[in-house]
Amino acid sequence: MINAGGRVKQRQSKPLPKPAPQKHSVMEQFEEALQSRDFSKAVAMLEFFKGSGQMIGEVQVNPWLGYSAFHMGDFSKAIEVYKEMLALDDTDPAHHLHLACCYFFNGMYKEAEESAHRGPASSLQTRLLFHLAHKFNDEAKLMMYHQKLQDTIEDQLSLAAIHYFRNHYQEATDVYKRILLQTREFLALNVYVALCYYKLDFYDVSLEVLNVYLQAHHDSAIAINLKACNHYRLYNGKAAETELKVLIDLQSTAYNVENDIVKHNLVVFRNGEDALQVLPPLLDVVVPEARLNLVIFHLRHDQTSEAYELMKDLEPVTPQEYILKAVVNSCIGQQLDSRDHIKIAREYFQLVGASQSECDTIPGRQCMASCFFLLKQFDDVLVYLKSIKPYFQNDDTFLYLHGIASAAVGHYGEAEESFTSVKSDKIKSEYSFLSWLVRSHIMNKHAKRAWDMYLKMDTSAESFSILQVIANDCYKVGAFYYAAKAFDVLERLDNSTEYWEGKKGACVGVFQQVFANQEPAEALFDVMKMLESSGQMHAVERQNVSSQAENILRVMKNWTKDSNLKRK
Repeated sequence: MINAGGRVKQRQSKPLPKPAPQKHSVMEQFEEALQSRDFSKAVAMLEFFKGSGQMIGEVQVNPWLGYSAFHMGDFSKAIEVYKEMLALDDTDPAHHLHLACCYFFNGMYKEAEESAHRGPASSLQTRLLFHLAHKFNDEAKLMMYHQKLQDTIEDQLSLAAIHYFRNHYQEATDVYKRILLQTREFLALNVYVALCYYKLDFYDVSLEVLNVYLQAHHDSAIAINLKACNHYRLYNGKAAETELKVLIDLQSTAYNVENDIVKHNLVVFRNGEDALQVLPPLLDVVVPEARLNLVIFHLRHDQTSEAYELMKDLEPVTPQEYILKAVVNSCIGQQLDSRDHIKIAREYFQLVGASQSECDTIPGRQCMASCFFLLKQFDDVLVYLKSIKPYFQNDDTFLYLHGIASAAVGHYGEAEESFTSVKSDKIKSEYSFLSWLVRSHIMNKHAKRAWDMYLKMDTSAESFSILQVIANDCYKVGAFYYAAKAFDVLERLDNSTEYWEGKKGACVGVFQQVFANQEPAEALFDVMKMLESSGQMHAVERQNVSSQAENILRVMKNWTKDSNLKRK
């Protein structure tokens, strides 16, 4: 517009908008998904284009769909895709090997072997058949394919994996380290080395090696999970769960297998919480340890039959499997009073405890202690338990077993110390625990503690048995006052001459101890009342008992009168 001065007023120019960034092409998005290992995104894209009949650039949909589904852990989907391709006339025969790999990871080993043999001879076929021979426990084939392995990285990694599966962790570590010296850019091998050190119980070393990889890949699901497991071994479940929370919060991976491993480990870290919901679907194929941890859950909840069903057909390979099979057979053997199961348990315990790889480990010594425990050779039990005692100062099960073994060989001081250190209410309610603790108290001249334990028990068959232990053991060690009290109750519950004889002897023992100033006079007045009750109880049916009670009572009364003793 023209102003008064005749000059044209120019409009203020607005800044030009920035050009919108061009969206990546579909092909670029697909390549990015593969590079970032976001296989769920890759599968979604491929399935969309497959359904619409379109192409992603020059990419063939099905081969990449099978590849992505396999790496996502969806082996069933990958199997469908490879079967579809193999139904075509002009398909690549190598897909037989790809299908075999899918079968293998899906736990379908027979199908994997058949499909592998249909594929072309190659290093992949050799590696696959090598692993299948291990799965089938076929030593002849294993050695045959072992000899066919070449000095390539892929073949050597396969060899290391078999070493690992066969518990040859040091040999596996040597292979991985040798490859790392040649190709340091293979950082993921540090995870494998860390896993071997974890299996060798070198948890600090495992963490140190693992951190090399985590510094470059802080969001690695496998590495974070292994770090959590190391923290579980070094500290506790809470510390492990804190580490695993990093992975849960990231939610950056869609690998089904890794999600399953996280679920499995959370059950372990939380001491079995949600075990029955999480573990059964993971048995054998997805997470092999799930079976063992489910067995442990059943054992902790006294579900021995369920634990046995899970283990009875398992042929143990690892020390952990041997140990758990021994424990289950031991439990079922005691429950059914089966010598055969107990024998199997002893053999498995001895096999692990005497093995060269386990004899100097804590689990190995526990196994030898368990073997001798079942043989009731308690001196030998203590040799092994004492060697590992510093590691189990607060372990209730260890304290319980150490207490039994100590009491069985007459070391009642150590036994009482171990028993009184147990905190588990479940263990402290068991009859075996109660009877051994009662005996230890009595043998350590703490008869009153034993009697107080009985007074806190409800009336039952177990309390009756405890009463018998107190009566007889107190009599043996000269704790006649508490022996008399126990025999008195037994006589009231079961009018037996046997209990009267024990009561009579204990009462006379109290009289002697009061006379020798070893017991207070009050104890004598108490047993006099007990004798009066026996006299009245047997007055009709057993006059000889009644007369014996009256005679003993008369002597006691005369002595108290002569000694001028009176009840306070």
